[in-house]
Amino acid sequence: MYSPRSIDRGFACTIFASLAALLFFIAPLPSARAQDLKSFEQHITTKVLPNGLTIIICYRPEAPVFSYSTFVDAGDVDDPSGDSGLAHMFEHLAFKGTTQIGTKDYAAEKVALDKVEEANNAYEAEYLKQVGRDPKKIEELHQAFLKAQAEAEKFVIPNQFTEVAEQNGAHGLNAETGLDDTRYFWSMPENRLELWAWLESGRLADVVPREFYKERDVVMEERRMRVDSDPVGRLVEQFVATAYETHPYHRPDIGWPSEVSQINATEAMAFHRKYYVASNIVVAIVGDIDAATAMPMLEKYFGRVPAGPKPEDITSVEPTQTAEKSIVVHEQTQPFFVEGYHRPSYHDPDDAVYDAISDIMSNGRVSRLYRSLVEQQQIAAVAEGFSGFPGQKYPNLFAFYAIPVPGHTPTEMRDAIHKEIEKLKTTDVSDAELQMYKTRARADVLRGLADNEGLASSLAEYQTRYGDWRELFLQLKDVDAVTKADIRRVANKVFVATNRTTAEIDTDAPPAEASQANGGAQ
Repeated sequence: MYSPRSIDRGFACTIFASLAALLFFIAPLPSARAQDLKSFEQHITTKVLPNGLTIIICYRPEAPVFSYSTFVDAGDVDDPSGDSGLAHMFEHLAFKGTTQIGTKDYAAEKVALDKVEEANNAYEAEYLKQVGRDPKKIEELHQAFLKAQAEAEKFVIPNQFTEVAEQNGAHGLNAETGLDDTRYFWSMPENRLELWAWLESGRLADVVPREFYKERDVVMEERRMRVDSDPVGRLVEQFVATAYETHPYHRPDIGWPSEVSQINATEAMAFHRKYYVASNIVVAIVGDIDAATAMPMLEKYFGRVPAGPKPEDITSVEPTQTAEKSIVVHEQTQPFFVEGYHRPSYHDPDDAVYDAISDIMSNGRVSRLYRSLVEQQQIAAVAEGFSGFPGQKYPNLFAFYAIPVPGHTPTEMRDAIHKEIEKLKTTDVSDAELQMYKTRARADVLRGLADNEGLASSLAEYQTRYGDWRELFLQLKDVDAVTKADIRRVANKVFVATNRTTAEIDTDAPPAEASQANGGAQ
């Protein structure tokens, strides 16, 4: 069962809330569920434009608003080798405007931006020399680069794209780059649909690498905050890099610092030309939008997104792991334990079984890990397991982690988690646990229908991942089919030592305490 990221914003819909309630109670009956889907289909229009871009419109007339999700089937995993961070950088560029918005004079700005790129290339060529670097020349080239940036900055109207959208009622304007994809989304009054179409299609088709190097510095700062200055962030980065040897999942989602600091606007625009083609984009709109009248206008705007073949999937295959891997990090911070087991992608027939294991082990205070490690043994503050890490599009990890309470260690976390895993492998889960998973899985799907933004995100995602948004409903048959035997079978197949990578933070004593423990030796 694919697990999309949910967005808990938007407007409730009476019709679909009623549908949700009906589906909840009769979902175990295939014929009834099919009838519900048939009713749902009456409100949705899907069209593939001549350039290959897919538009989905779901009509919800309860309030004069709409929400949308633009889903680009490209994320950090698609960064070219040596250029990690490009996908994330392009998300930043998408808010900088186009040739028509965000500039005082694009013709003059284009000349200035070309000079910025020339100056950057000259500076980095000298800076990256392995032999014969000239510090004086490096400084001169760096000053020339800064001067070129300042000249280009004169043509910029800062934040104009965002301001125009928000002045016209945009709410929740944001984007996110994941390992597998990039998403853009906000909500807006329905009488601003054409303005939205102009803005959104413009930043897909008419992007300008405006303030690129300024944004590169912002991304570097994000990395410093999320990884470099966070012990758990550093641990998780090393954990993933250890678990994966070949597949691009081994790279951090925000990129390696040495690579992020060197990517340039030319490379970013090449990434855009390859991955921001119409065939690689799905736009879902949910709200008070009539497809019959809106579709011709949307086709006019989104039809200008460049056509092109859908980029090929990554062909790298992670070798089968044949020995347990482990890393230990010594820090003066909270101890931490995490481990992961390789599993197939979301297309695997057992995908719903992994979701069942995750739910039974980790969903709330009745879950096995919480009851055992947190409530009964009182050795952990948090203990959970989850599937689909670090991404889901390609074979990924089923991970477990725990944070010890004071006086307890990562080793205790590991041993306690392994005991719970062994129970999965040797003893059937209870009828109540299995039924609770199925009920909650169904409820999770239904909750995604309750607001416009959540539904728009799910429609775009499922259309991309399965080629048909209907799988959002059809997946429930896989949930209903999960058995106790399936859980034991998958647990015995996947949760084995040779398939395991562990990582932990062992807490070092502060220098003063360490000195006293050693008898005050200097």
